[in-house]
Amino acid sequence: MNEATNERYLPGSDALGAGGGSRFIDVDGPVHLWDMGGPLGSPMLVCVHGLGGSHLNWTAIGPRLARTVRVVAIDLVGHGRTPMAARRADVEGHRRLLSGMLEALGEGPVTLIGNSMGGLVAALQAAVRPESVSGLVLIDPAIPVAPPGPVHPRVVANLLMCAVPGLGEGFLRLRRRYSSAEDTVWRTLTTCCVDPTRVAAGVVRAHVALTAELDRTGADIAYLQSARSLVRMLSTPTATIARLDPARLRQPTLVIQGAKDLLVPLSSARRLKATHPAWRLEVLDDTGHVPMLERPERTAELIEDWLGGDGSALPEEPHSSETDRSVRSPGSV
Repeated sequence: MNEATNERYLPGSDALGAGGGSRFIDVDGPVHLWDMGGPLGSPMLVCVHGLGGSHLNWTAIGPRLARTVRVVAIDLVGHGRTPMAARRADVEGHRRLLSGMLEALGEGPVTLIGNSMGGLVAALQAAVRPESVSGLVLIDPAIPVAPPGPVHPRVVANLLMCAVPGLGEGFLRLRRRYSSAEDTVWRTLTTCCVDPTRVAAGVVRAHVALTAELDRTGADIAYLQSARSLVRMLSTPTATIARLDPARLRQPTLVIQGAKDLLVPLSSARRLKATHPAWRLEVLDDTGHVPMLERPERTAELIEDWLGGDGSALPEEPHSSETDRSVRSPGSV
């Protein structure tokens, strides 16, 4: 890994908070990126949020990581400031968006850091386009395993409700009508954290402000497409497990797992480790589904340690990629 220097890449003046630059690129429509900068010539780390999340999910750790690497966070299809346009917000649609964004940036292989559904999207990208990914950091990844681990009944009920056409739309419509932006953010944090008060007040305020700003009807459409796709992949895991076989995923990988995650159980992370013995697994006690928000210092510390060791290595040998017709030529940006 490159040594940090006094020379730094600084994003544009249209900042989202200290050190963050907001911009759009074109991948079959606008894609929003939050660029946190980093030392000139340093490796790039691209952050991929989970279901219903946004680039702000990386607010608590991004600036610290940007002291040693270039850090960019993406908004997936229909999430954050990236509109649906003519794209699909299913898992494959998110992966194609990520793949096109990496092609457009033209930075060579990058380290992908993904949380929950974003971990699945990152892992699929590493399998489908291995030449684009030098390493993976998977935080409580929603990656199918067999047999699946136990999930909290409240989470199962919510996902099943969203999975039923008509019922999911009606449920989210009622929730929109009777929930403020602040209610929405706190409900999510309460589900995803052991103790939501651990999340920094400024981070919470940023999430509330973004939720209030966005078209929540459009966001719910993207949420339902994503949730239904994710439920299908988790409930019928065979094909996805085959795509993520260790023979395909040879990139150095760090898995960080909250021991008290209600959405992705610890048993799933342990099964992933058993299937991929070369992966490094770190478990954070008394932590939920979003360690990067609930335990940012420890999460960043683990990532920095891994980046300075196993995460600095490229895959042992090049391996072929699947056909991916979604990637646009560099000249299309």
